[in-house]
Amino acid sequence: MLTYIKESIEELRNNVTLPSRAESSNLMVVVAVFSILFALATWGVDSAFSKLVRLYFDNILN
Repeated sequence: MLTYIKESIEELRNNVTLPSRAESSNLMVVVAVFSILFALATWGVDSAFSKLVRLYFDNILN
């Protein structure tokens, strides 16, 4: 376990580079846009299923 931790720290120091500020900003915008689109899609599917369930139970009860 200790060897794994040491090798992980070594890899972080030698092989991992942070993106530039501009690239980070672009990636943040992409993530924000896709998050909003996914939230809207989830809301749309939830609304559709809610209406279907309401329609189904209104027909069953009446």
